[in-house]
Amino acid sequence: MTEREDRVGQQLGSYRLVRLLGKGGFAEVYLAEHTNRKSMAAVKVLHTRLAKDNFKDFLNEARSFRLKHPHIIPIIDFGMEDDFPYLVMEYAPNGSLRQRHPKGSRLPLGTIAAYTKQIADALQYAHDDKLIHRDIKPENMLVGRSNEILLSDFGIATMAQSSHYQNQQDMAGTITYMAPEQIQGKPRPASDQYSLGIVVYEWLTGKR
Repeated sequence: MTEREDRVGQQLGSYRLVRLLGKGGFAEVYLAEHTNRKSMAAVKVLHTRLAKDNFKDFLNEARSFRLKHPHIIPIIDFGMEDDFPYLVMEYAPNGSLRQRHPKGSRLPLGTIAAYTKQIADALQYAHDDKLIHRDIKPENMLVGRSNEILLSDFGIATMAQSSHYQNQQDMAGTITYMAPEQIQGKPRPASDQYSLGIVVYEWLTGKR
């Protein structure tokens, strides 16, 4: 199976993949149903294979994915399938802020302030835990069931910072939102703040 082959209908762990929600440079995201509980989740399957001798490393890293914060999307489970790592996350049914506010949208100041506070709180929590996100953008800001903002993809961030994954992916992130030092391969917590600043500018002006 190739990295980009549609996996709809497959079962990963206790979850059956129902439909493709989206895809990006690092992974594909599927809506999935738990086979016993019938609850829904989002399953992110990374594109890059891990060698079998890195499986234990992945499991050790995956245990650190479970950041607990009201504005970080929870990681429910993780595993490997045909050497491809996958993460099971809480499903945010209201989509992302990119879907809610398409490119070119200008947002009211009160809305921007509310969004920014929630994302900044999540980033501070992660930075205090020595984790840099590396890919702050509206597509990774999800809208929860109560319209709270949930920052996603911290599991991908941890994978990107692991030594064996860096050997396969030279640079993690989205170039439009990257800080100069991140482009040079030297991200730091301030790089996430820089990216959030670009997002805020985009919301203020409708431009990037």
